[in-house]
Amino acid sequence: MTVSPAASIDAVLNDLAEDFDLFDDWEDRIAYVIDMGKDLPPLPEADRVEANKVPGCAAQVWLAHEARDGRLVFRADSDSAISKGNVALLLRLYSGRTPAEILAFDARAALDRLGLPQALTRQRANGLNAMVGRIRQEALAAG
Repeated sequence: MTVSPAASIDAVLNDLAEDFDLFDDWEDRIAYVIDMGKDLPPLPEADRVEANKVPGCAAQVWLAHEARDGRLVFRADSDSAISKGNVALLLRLYSGRTPAEILAFDARAALDRLGLPQALTRQRANGLNAMVGRIRQEALAAG
């Protein structure tokens, strides 16, 4: 199976930014993020292992991946609605990308552009950063 995203990572970010710009306050942004998490496909039990847990998250977050045609395809889940939404947002940006694309992308600037870290508690923002760190770690290992 060939994996190639239809849009560049910057185009996906632009689409997300347009969506986030529709919301007037952080509560609406968080509700939108939670809705994104509801669209994640179920994570197979085989992927819910300690090795796939993301350390540094208040909630349990599992992040599994596989390499296909030189691209990393991620699967994820969480036992928290907000964390599940956050990881779903990251999968929109990162899944199906090459390690080089992942490593070249400035996630901090992207998340700031969406206003997401400011809308989260410090603990949740730290968890979001841990998820990004794990994705970058996998890209480094695969690159």
